[in-house]
Amino acid sequence: MHFFLTCHKWQGIEKTPGVVGGNARIAGTRISVWGLVESRRLGATDAQLLEDYPHLSASDLKNAWAYAEAFPDEIEAIIKLNDID
Repeated sequence: MHFFLTCHKWQGIEKTPGVVGGNARIAGTRISVWGLVESRRLGATDAQLLEDYPHLSASDLKNAWAYAEAFPDEIEAIIKLNDID
């Protein structure tokens, strides 16, 4: 029996089993949407995120914010799961 791993894309966002825990990430990177959302909550601006991740574009962030807005329960669950406080 063969199992095939599939890559799912949504407006510049990918979810690939085995990459970043299978969580939503910026396409072609290992930068998770939930990580960007958490950074924003901690006070990072888009400009700061673009400076911290120079290979990201403003459209990458726009896609991340749109994904997070479309799937808030998913993002919240992952943030809660990764909260080490």
